[in-house]
Amino acid sequence: MKDSNQISSKLELWGGVECTVNRIGNQYFDQLEWNGHATRIDDLKQFASLGIDAIRYPILWERTAPDGLEQAAWQWSDQRLTELDDLGIRPIVGLIHHGSGPRHTSLIDPEFQENLANFAYAVAQRYPWVNHYTPINEPLTTARFSALYGHWYPHVRDDLMFAKALIHQCRATVLAMQAIRQINPQAQLIQTEDLGKTFSTPLLTYQAQFENDRRWLSLDLLCGRVNPDHPLWHYLLWVGVAAEELLWFQDHPCSPDIIGINRYVCGDRFIDERLDRYPSHTHGGNGKHQYADVEAVWVCADGIYDHVALLKEAWSRYQRPLAITEAHLGCTREEQLRWLKEIWQVAHTLRQDGVDFRAVTVWSLLGTYDWNSLVTRADGFYEPGVFDVRSATPRPTAIATIVQAFAAGQDYSHPVVDLPGWWQRSPRLLYPPVRYSQESSGWIDAEPDTVCPAVTMRRFGNTAVTSAPPPLLIAGATGTLGQAFARICEIRGLPYHLLSRQDMDITDSHSVQQTLTQLNPWAVINAAGYVRVDDAEREPHLCHRINTEGATILATACRDQDIAMVKFSSDLVFDGNRTAPYTESHTVAPLSVYGRSKAIAEQQVLSAHPDALVIRTSAFFSPWDDYNFLTIALRTLANGQPFIAASDAIVSPTYVPDLVNATLDLLIDRESGLWHLANAGAIAWADLAKEVATLAGLNHTHIQARPTKELNWVAPRPAYSALTSERGILLPSLDGAIVRYLHERIPA
Repeated sequence: MKDSNQISSKLELWGGVECTVNRIGNQYFDQLEWNGHATRIDDLKQFASLGIDAIRYPILWERTAPDGLEQAAWQWSDQRLTELDDLGIRPIVGLIHHGSGPRHTSLIDPEFQENLANFAYAVAQRYPWVNHYTPINEPLTTARFSALYGHWYPHVRDDLMFAKALIHQCRATVLAMQAIRQINPQAQLIQTEDLGKTFSTPLLTYQAQFENDRRWLSLDLLCGRVNPDHPLWHYLLWVGVAAEELLWFQDHPCSPDIIGINRYVCGDRFIDERLDRYPSHTHGGNGKHQYADVEAVWVCADGIYDHVALLKEAWSRYQRPLAITEAHLGCTREEQLRWLKEIWQVAHTLRQDGVDFRAVTVWSLLGTYDWNSLVTRADGFYEPGVFDVRSATPRPTAIATIVQAFAAGQDYSHPVVDLPGWWQRSPRLLYPPVRYSQESSGWIDAEPDTVCPAVTMRRFGNTAVTSAPPPLLIAGATGTLGQAFARICEIRGLPYHLLSRQDMDITDSHSVQQTLTQLNPWAVINAAGYVRVDDAEREPHLCHRINTEGATILATACRDQDIAMVKFSSDLVFDGNRTAPYTESHTVAPLSVYGRSKAIAEQQVLSAHPDALVIRTSAFFSPWDDYNFLTIALRTLANGQPFIAASDAIVSPTYVPDLVNATLDLLIDRESGLWHLANAGAIAWADLAKEVATLAGLNHTHIQARPTKELNWVAPRPAYSALTSERGILLPSLDGAIVRYLHERIPA
């Protein structure tokens, strides 16, 4: 095995796999099972392709030896650690990741400490060449979630149990490192923690100070700094901790060789006694005052606490090498890129300022599941990471490209990256904003005109752009899809131009070339088109001119100017002679003029612009327009009128916000070729109307289900045109989309 003890003097790039195995009652929530890495060793080759130097990698107690060391299963870790060594990636082995161990123990079990140390010894015996360990990830955070807030096992809410859980984890870390160093004296401790800071109104300064003292407690214990002079000494004794439990760490210090800080946008908090400003679910208290506890990013006018200042606090306090051991943002692709680039730049700034800063860890290589509920529910809510596991083989996203650039010592450039992240834009502010005042040495209400401004993104018409970076161009200003793209670009902070036919006629090559030259977009969304399926039977030439010729003209011009492009197609390219959903590779056989115009356009667009992205979708419904099937159905039923719908045409209804967001992510990822995007599900139009009416509390008996032959449709439709994808199931379930539609729609 290679000697992995030396850490390079250069700023390193590490990776990490979200591997939490937390326990809710008697159920284990296992991220490795959910993201598929438990059965995919080939993921490691993809990780190596990024150029990372090291990886935080799990050999978790709960997974390896759930029934004791005598029955430990080592094959999984044997194969993977050998593969990592062959690939030249240094493992930083984790033994507990937001977990509480096998079923026979818990964080408040006094035997937890020795038992974990025994497991650590067995790991070191088996892999004596491994030199870097994180025995327990974020012990303070885990103690809070498990024993102070009751989210995770053992589900208690008690200050003493919190203290016990923390002390047990820290002591287990000391004992584990002692055991490991019996085998490998050179082994290093890389201790991770979330050091989010708390801010407050003047009244609650004392509580904020307590929270800010507590955030260091795990590291203070490991460094042997908790003694009668420590600011939390009396608190810990008051809740019931014996002094000798704390002083044990002075006699057995285990200072981290590297302090790893897990940095998240929502890690900082703000507490405020003015409860009327905040929703009830944020309300709490300390027995002395009632207050709301919210993420600081939602209320602090100037944005989140400065990364450099936070990290310098850790450097000043401990004078130990630092690393960012988790840099991840569960958000849209451009925001993920912006966050990672910001953290990478911060790391360089710290090194230039003389801080011994070692690495940035690109966390969540395979994304995360259900962290929006703090992993307290198994909803299947997925946030992609460097790779998107919703494809048969994990698909590299744009984050993979930025990681490869950083690993190679290069800068990363993309038009969407060098713009303010959502945490820097004023629309993020959910509550009356506050600002720190140097004059009053406290937090005061911010004047509206002093809040960091919104990044105004709206652009209409052919007005010339004078500011960089280049915009996104959206053709189809009057349509549902074009309007939806403009709305979501506004939300996502993406500069755009929304163009009507008068602004750019896609059937006129001169108009297209002139507009592209003038606006200089980095990408074009072709949301323009002839959409009247029945009228197309009477106007085949007009339909073909717009849908086929226009799309091809636009694709050719984009290719010539090296501009990315998205074109939309339809499920109506199929003939319906199936009873299972269509994938991208199924042969097209359109029944209608409209379907033929789309099928030919697919072929011609990809021939003219091989890097274009062509998306087949189906049966939109949107919360923002008055003309889609569901909105018309609900309006008709609300008026007490009958609503007629097809009973024998099976489709995959597609929620427009989901479609637009997924399309933008794929575009930023520089994906190309044909993709199917539709919400997972297949349903008849009439059944769809009944389901939505029932959920909306309307009388669905007014829905009249009719066979398509009785609906007087001019154009023939396929009886079955449900879509799925062999490239990746990127849109969530239809049922969930319907619920969100009803919640988000604008009533007529």
